[in-house]
Amino acid sequence: VNMPDFDVDLCQENRHKTIEYVQEKYGHDHVAQIITYGKLQSKAVIRDVARVLQMPYSQADRISKMIPPGQNGKNPTLPEALELVPELREMRDKDPQVNKLFEIAIQLEGLYRNSGMHAAGVVIGDRPLDELVPLYKDPRADMPVTQYDMKYVEETGLIKFDFLGLKTLTVINCAVDWVKKIHGIELNMAEVPLDDTLTYEMMQRGDTSAVFQFESGGMRDVMKQIKPDRFEDLIAIIALYRPGPMANIPTFINRKHGKEKIEYVHPDLAPILDETYGIMVYQEQVMKIAQVLGGYTLGGADKLRKVMGKKLRDEIPVQRKLFTEGAIKNGIDAAVAATIFDQMEKFASYGFNKSHAAAYSLISYQTAYLKAHYPVEFMCAVMDFDIANTDKLAFYTDEVKKMGFKVLPPDINESEALFSVEDGNIRFALAGVKGVGESNMNEIVAERNKNGKFRSLSDFIHRVDIKFMNRKQLEALIKAGAFDCLDNNRRRLFENIENILRHMAADCEMKNSSQTSLFGVQELGAEVKIRDTEEWPTLERLQNEAEAIGFYLSAHPLDVYKDSMERLGITSYTEAVKGIKPGDVIMANLAGCVQSCQKKMGKTGKPFVLLKLSDTSSSYEGFVFSDMLKSCERSLESGLPLYVRVKIEQQAEDAPPRIMYNAIKTLDEEITENSKGLVIELNAPSAARKIRECLAHEHYGPYKIYLKPELADWDVRIELKNGYALDNGALMSELRAISGVLNVKEL
Repeated sequence: VNMPDFDVDLCQENRHKTIEYVQEKYGHDHVAQIITYGKLQSKAVIRDVARVLQMPYSQADRISKMIPPGQNGKNPTLPEALELVPELREMRDKDPQVNKLFEIAIQLEGLYRNSGMHAAGVVIGDRPLDELVPLYKDPRADMPVTQYDMKYVEETGLIKFDFLGLKTLTVINCAVDWVKKIHGIELNMAEVPLDDTLTYEMMQRGDTSAVFQFESGGMRDVMKQIKPDRFEDLIAIIALYRPGPMANIPTFINRKHGKEKIEYVHPDLAPILDETYGIMVYQEQVMKIAQVLGGYTLGGADKLRKVMGKKLRDEIPVQRKLFTEGAIKNGIDAAVAATIFDQMEKFASYGFNKSHAAAYSLISYQTAYLKAHYPVEFMCAVMDFDIANTDKLAFYTDEVKKMGFKVLPPDINESEALFSVEDGNIRFALAGVKGVGESNMNEIVAERNKNGKFRSLSDFIHRVDIKFMNRKQLEALIKAGAFDCLDNNRRRLFENIENILRHMAADCEMKNSSQTSLFGVQELGAEVKIRDTEEWPTLERLQNEAEAIGFYLSAHPLDVYKDSMERLGITSYTEAVKGIKPGDVIMANLAGCVQSCQKKMGKTGKPFVLLKLSDTSSSYEGFVFSDMLKSCERSLESGLPLYVRVKIEQQAEDAPPRIMYNAIKTLDEEITENSKGLVIELNAPSAARKIRECLAHEHYGPYKIYLKPELADWDVRIELKNGYALDNGALMSELRAISGVLNVKEL
């Protein structure tokens, strides 16, 4: 009845080859991309009109930002925004120029502003396309572009193809390459068995992070409940896990595990609905029911699917009559036929096509198979394709650790430009360090591969061309620890950056001029002397590392607080939100290091802060409202790890929880306020020095000693920071054995 359109998912890196093939196969004048038209939306029309009216950019920007975000990423119209935001109305009423701005903008809103190209849409004709549709030449594209957009180009009879670049297909190819390189195995993913026990066991545990389509928290829960053990289950899960069909998931689970009886309104439904335990899951099942029970042709069944799916109310009574009459002819009772039609109508409005779900399930299964059998190679490929996404890299790094493997830090002598597999672990990519660039890192790796590892800092300086290393890149690599193999004192390297770059530039100039210094001030290969200095304190070193990489990799500042956090009931963010469902509200005690702290202005004119923290499990971001800003300002500026009391609300499935901070202080303050101390009674002042020596071991320290005002001058109160060893009987005995100590009591 209607031409179909073809959605074809291709490896992201090779998508262009398919388009080139189609052009060669059918002729360059037979193939074109599809135009898109950008409309003047509310925010854009305000900015454009304000520019023409020569209003200050800052004023236009402020008005535009006052338009609130709408649902599904679509902003409200200007009249709607004026209704929603009283401040906008007030601004328009008080300022004649703003009033004029809105008058013009409201008239222009919704008009076409510019043309573009559909991201994936291509049409192919049986004759030169200029005989069928008007064409347009986009200056940015080699191919012609249709002047009809996606909706109207179909009405000309042309077949529309969506050639989509799917990252996951590229990840699979990359993982297969790593498997061949590490294990010498040539994997053909098209021949991987679809009944692999190890793969299904992994999915049944919900261990599906980084597995295509199955990585969300909600999906993992469904996996654990359904416990898929055949490929058809995966197809059903993808089709069911979306608004509408989700209501059928509990029934599907119960029927699969024999907890609920499978019943059919009519016996002829059994062969059609058997694979989904008597539940309508796919659009194809609706079409098959119409064909088998209602006597429809397949073309007629497809029309019925569209009528029901698009809720064409005028057409539904016509289809109901057709179905009922056809069913009666097939010997089905009229009342039963009506019941079946009602079920079809209810389902078809949100049904999913099995063909799509099956294709995606195959890719999902292949990624799960790779993760189950070759976890390191698979995760290495996954991290490569999210190399620019810090949040995802942090998440995948944690996942790798949970799987029992390591993510080794960036290393100028070991890392490749991209992520790599090394001795059964993953080596962090040089290009994964912020702001260094992949092409420059490739040049450094090429030099290392050609002439061997860098033996020292001087060797690096003499061998690497200055054009591949600027100040910003060198700073980031030093902070990330990439030069630790040459010099473990990061601060010393950092404070000598100017000196290092000067020597690199001089070396480069000398190589280019083929000369050596007459006076021996700078000879090629000579050792470069750098000024010595003490290393950064541990916290500062880790903070610099996190700044360069985007998260804490080699260690986390909270690691040293582990015992105290357990004692105080402080949990990790990941543990706090584990199992949280839409509608849940929980309170939790968390700790974290500040990743970002942005002060913003609310609609009411009151300030608030968007605070992002990271703990050893994850990063999380929430709101600090104006009523508590003043009390926690000092803690936020301290640079120290924080203790926070939070309220977490899960508002929607697969959306990040909404977090509100109810209390903020430094973690040290919280530990000091809640830690037990020791009161040690002395009869000789000299004992205090011996106590300090006793506690000076790394096992017990760091610690603070306080004088207790109500005790004698030589009595002291000792608080062990982080609550170290306060219940340690050996420590108590050791303290009591010191000459001059009368008694040791816990506070």
